[in-house]
Amino acid sequence: MNSNLFDEAAAKSYPEGPARQVPGYSDLHRMVSQLLAERTAPDGNILVLGAGGGQELKALADAHPGWSFEGVDPSAEMLRLARMVTEPHLARIRLVQGYIGDASQGPFDAATSILTFHFIPRDQRIRTLAAIRSRLKVGAPFVLVHLSFPQTEPERTKWIARHVAYGASKGAALPPQENARQAIANRLTILSPEDDANMLAEAGFSGIELFYAGLSIKGWVCLAA
Repeated sequence: MNSNLFDEAAAKSYPEGPARQVPGYSDLHRMVSQLLAERTAPDGNILVLGAGGGQELKALADAHPGWSFEGVDPSAEMLRLARMVTEPHLARIRLVQGYIGDASQGPFDAATSILTFHFIPRDQRIRTLAAIRSRLKVGAPFVLVHLSFPQTEPERTKWIARHVAYGASKGAALPPQENARQAIANRLTILSPEDDANMLAEAGFSGIELFYAGLSIKGWVCLAA
């Protein structure tokens, strides 16, 4: 994951993106909260990979006043935004600039990575998932959400077009939509849902369940085996 993807301007505008581009974004956070709480004690310690922006941290901290968090993100600007967004909860949040290898060893009671893995190259996916698994207690839940759709044609092109059309601002001109299409097609690493689930299993997770499918975005909940 490239720490330069989110400069100051991108970080400031980031909160607008997921709400527009991710179907049911606010409800997604509620679902994640519910799924983690099924197996996480009221005083649980949660690892959040891709914590920049703070939206996920804020939602979970608002819902669970006894949980503590470690949020990891390579972007200093995005972590600065996260500090602002989560200011009322900072006493129980530790923010780490870096990658999964920079996170504490735990063991954590649960983990999440939301809208992050499509920035991680394929050859780093298994290592990243395995590093998350190694930091979790056996039986701890992990929630993973990111872009995932078929990678064979013509399905790939169709799903990219759907994603761009859904996320376009009302009345957006065609050039910005084309730029978005090119960015998704060439800058992100997107796998098929089957490959994503297989990687979770290979990294040491079990009970893998698809709980969320919002057009091009998929979400899984699973357990550290």
